[in-house]
Amino acid sequence: MKRVWALVLWLAVLAGVCPAGAATPTLSAKSAILMDAESGRVLYAYQAEEERPIASTTKLMTALVALESTPDLETVIKVQPEWTTAGGSSMYLRAGEELTLRELLYGLMLSSGNDAALAVAGGCAGDVETFVEWMNRRARDLGMEHTHFSNPNGLEDEGNYSTARDMARLAQVCLANEKLREIVSTKTITVGERSLVNHNKLLWRYEGCIGLKTGYTDLAGRTLVSAAERDGQTLIAVTLFDRNDWEDHAALFDYGFETYPRQLLARAGKEFTRIPVEGSLKRYVPVVTYGEVSYPLTQAERVKVRIVLPDTVEAPVEQGAIAGELCFSLDGEPIGSTYLVYGQSVEDDRAGSGGLFSRLQDLWKGETASAPIPEPEIWMERVLF
Repeated sequence: MKRVWALVLWLAVLAGVCPAGAATPTLSAKSAILMDAESGRVLYAYQAEEERPIASTTKLMTALVALESTPDLETVIKVQPEWTTAGGSSMYLRAGEELTLRELLYGLMLSSGNDAALAVAGGCAGDVETFVEWMNRRARDLGMEHTHFSNPNGLEDEGNYSTARDMARLAQVCLANEKLREIVSTKTITVGERSLVNHNKLLWRYEGCIGLKTGYTDLAGRTLVSAAERDGQTLIAVTLFDRNDWEDHAALFDYGFETYPRQLLARAGKEFTRIPVEGSLKRYVPVVTYGEVSYPLTQAERVKVRIVLPDTVEAPVEQGAIAGELCFSLDGEPIGSTYLVYGQSVEDDRAGSGGLFSRLQDLWKGETASAPIPEPEIWMERVLF
């Protein structure tokens, strides 16, 4: 028989752990969003569903599709004459020269080279048009329902647009790609005779910033997709048409880290409780948490925990086998879960044990009848389970 406990954990009791939070920032952007990268929880949003041109932040999708379609970064691409005439920000490619995909991606993401975008697209797909089709297909796969790409560099075009929310989702996926994460966090690099400097000033201005991409056109205004890390938490900020984007992103990050710090709700491998065992000389078997669960929470928010475990378990028991589950929810919505697994193996002692085992079992039945199953311990610390 399974037992279910429902506990409400008031995070307000964690005095001194959860800060009171910062004031909601006032921004200059026409669209903005702040998202926790791990959980996807939106911590701040303003006109986040409004479709707008996104300028060179388009190149995040260009880089992602390039890496997914051509994972060998040492692939050599010969620059075609038509790729050198894009205009705007440039890596200053020359027709006929050969560069690796790695070198072109640095020119794409640091120098925001519009020529590099064409070279990456044409080099990976054979032609730019096919690559743009790949970009749109990937956007659909990611659920970016309000996004469309018409070119790989984001030059002014009404057919090239997205939303702050869609771009935050794209940034999540980009950060999960180790190669791309390394590129967008690079401040400066030398590629052949070229010295490339990242346009993202937050890499110098905001402690913990790890990229991602800037953009500007007259139609789109200043666009910025960025991410920052603090105390094991990663936040993603997106602003579209924002004349004050450096300061706005810093304000968003400060607000997010102070108001919604990452709370560790379950630590992997922590003993949770013990369950009586039938058919063994061992009276109890420990149950431990299988995985870690964390979530960004304010001081006032409360988390509900649903605990599913059996009353007893029948020997034999295999260490690591699933015993039950912890399910965490906030305001009725699930925010994380982890299995509860048996912490050690227990043998079946009934075979060949004769009357001794039966007498011991009867004795222990009497004891366990008056001694309830140990209730789960609740640690009033940052780690609740």
